[in-house]
Amino acid sequence: MMTKVINVKDIKIGGGRPVVLIAGPCVIESETLCLLVAARIKAMTKKLGIPFIFKSSYDKANRLSLDSFRGPGLIKGLEILKKVKKEIGVPVLSDVHCKEEISRTKEVLDVIQIPAFLCRQTDLVLAAAKSGAVINVKKGQFLAPWDILPIIKKIESTGNRKILITERGFCFGYNNLVSDLRSIKIMQEFGYPVIYDVTHSIQLPGAKGGCSGGQREFVAGLARAAVAFGCDGLFLEVHLEPDKALCDGPNSINLKELEDLLKDVKKIQEALK
Repeated sequence: MMTKVINVKDIKIGGGRPVVLIAGPCVIESETLCLLVAARIKAMTKKLGIPFIFKSSYDKANRLSLDSFRGPGLIKGLEILKKVKKEIGVPVLSDVHCKEEISRTKEVLDVIQIPAFLCRQTDLVLAAAKSGAVINVKKGQFLAPWDILPIIKKIESTGNRKILITERGFCFGYNNLVSDLRSIKIMQEFGYPVIYDVTHSIQLPGAKGGCSGGQREFVAGLARAAVAFGCDGLFLEVHLEPDKALCDGPNSINLKELEDLLKDVKKIQEALK
């Protein structure tokens, strides 16, 4: 099914348009890191003709351990994302965790993301939708693909039809996720673009005790497969030094590996035409 086209600034997502890249560090570690990563990814994507939205979280409120790094918080984090928008000239995405954050985030974010663990929280979903922003819903790793439809209907009930859906794998026993790429086609049947979150799909939740592990060696293969299967975009966590990242390092990829992967994505899209 041809999905409707969702506009994020001058980027058009879905409807057979080129695959969009949503990428950046998992969490805002510093202003310097965000500006550097955003600038380098923009340069890569501009050269390859791939639309790019920068993503990073101002607060990772759903960490397993109390000791996990959460980020700079709402106010400082939004200041950094606003600077990325202004200085690098790209749209920005971040996730919200409670409805009280919406009044501030809607002034900065081009895409408001509903985290996977919170995708069924009706008040949060409705508050985000009423902001009028583009809403990206991460499908919970505990949901079947068709379970996303009632969540879409919640957003539509507010009159907001600027919706993106993101697949990020499904629980497969303890501390493991598996990707069923059929979910991309199933969810596209609901009429909206579907993004494939590669780096969270190879996460190993809680596998390291107080934090998650990951299998980044599978990122490139799954990304290529999802693009060949027809996803409307890729979501990637990218870091200068993934092994030193303060959050989700094991399932993040090194920035220096990104360009080769994007070249493969471009070739696959061209072959599909």
